Amino acid sequence: MSIFKGAGVAIVTPMLPTGEVNYDKLDELLEEQIAKHTDAIIICGTTGESSTMSHGEHLKTIKFAVDQVKGRIPVIAGTGSNSTETAVMMSKEADSYGADGLLLVTPYYNKATQNGLIAHYTAVASEVKAPILLYNVPSRTGCNIAPETAVSLIRNVENIVGVKAASGDLSQIAKMMYLADGKMDLYSGNDDQTVPIMSLGGIGVISVLSNIAPQEMHDMTAMYLNGDIQGAAKLQLKSIPLVEALFCEVNPIPVKAAMNLMGKAVGPLRLPLTDMEPANVKRLRQAMLDFGLEVKKETL
Repeated sequence: MSIFKGAGVAIVTPMLPTGEVNYDKLDELLEEQIAKHTDAIIICGTTGESSTMSHGEHLKTIKFAVDQVKGRIPVIAGTGSNSTETAVMMSKEADSYGADGLLLVTPYYNKATQNGLIAHYTAVASEVKAPILLYNVPSRTGCNIAPETAVSLIRNVENIVGVKAASGDLSQIAKMMYLADGKMDLYSGNDDQTVPIMSLGGIGVISVLSNIAPQEMHDMTAMYLNGDIQGAAKLQLKSIPLVEALFCEVNPIPVKAAMNLMGKAVGPLRLPLTDMEPANVKRLRQAMLDFGLEVKKETL
């Protein structure tokens, strides 16, 4: 059984002006996502700035999300690391908290071989019971999961169930789905490829855009899953200028800027990420207005 179908939000981690995690605001964001029909919460992923969190606050944030959501929708915890030992530790802790699934990015910087990836993911999976999604985003990690590797892991490791595909390479994704022969849960990791990836057998998206447009992303995936391909495609095409603006600087700089423009007060970024360039803020603000979002602040 799939962890979820539809649109899961790769939720930001709101910060206080001091740079500490703002748990009151996170609770507010979680409730808003649930109220607007988001299908799953993905906590402490790339968008959640997990790379600049200590292990302690990373795990505290995962536990907070699991405890606050209370099983209303699935919570998937980002527990990947470039150290297999660390990934095992983080995954075991998140599993013990009751996370519904784990999202494991490829080991970054190390540039593991395909055999190394198999050994890494197998080692983590053997220590937990929760279902695991592989996260392939080579533009950020410098490491690509080959289709054959992903399919081998899906077939040979019981609790590895799917892939968040953010390579941008639709041909590679198509080959992976061909080799998997239907035995893989596939999620788009790129908002602008949600419908194309669902057309290859995907069952949803892990979305940055859902932070500011949760209902629309839910509707897009629900339409597709319910057979309204034209309706889903219409929403996909409408979202393209906004998605482009959300990724004109490295994620999550623009999405946090967008949320602050909407008055959501998610706070600052952690270094080495810095505030969005003024010209890009102007572009983002216009794209948000064109999409139909309410913008409450002229500037950040």
